[in-house]
Amino acid sequence: MPAAVGGGFARAPNSTAAVITLIQVAMIVAIGAEHGTPIGKSAAAELILPFSTAAAGRGLSQCLLGWVPGLGNAATAAALTEAIGWTADAYFAAGSGAQAPLRSGG
Repeated sequence: MPAAVGGGFARAPNSTAAVITLIQVAMIVAIGAEHGTPIGKSAAAELILPFSTAAAGRGLSQCLLGWVPGLGNAATAAALTEAIGWTADAYFAAGSGAQAPLRSGG
């Protein structure tokens, strides 16, 4: 019985990744629109990885919560999504959205 309960709280890697990615794409599209830079879903999806990389340093401590059963996955996803949002806001505020999408290589 304890094993079954523990299994329910175990981390399931990428179990919500698809849903979270859709939310992050919609958020980037909305932030671009707020800054007067219309951006399509595919371009927004291309920005998630570089924005995540840029935000990783800020969210590293939150990622450590990812190992807390039941709480960690939600806290990590929320922290990363918020960091991506703030990074997108800074990107579009600087006028970078008018250029080609940011790539992790530069």
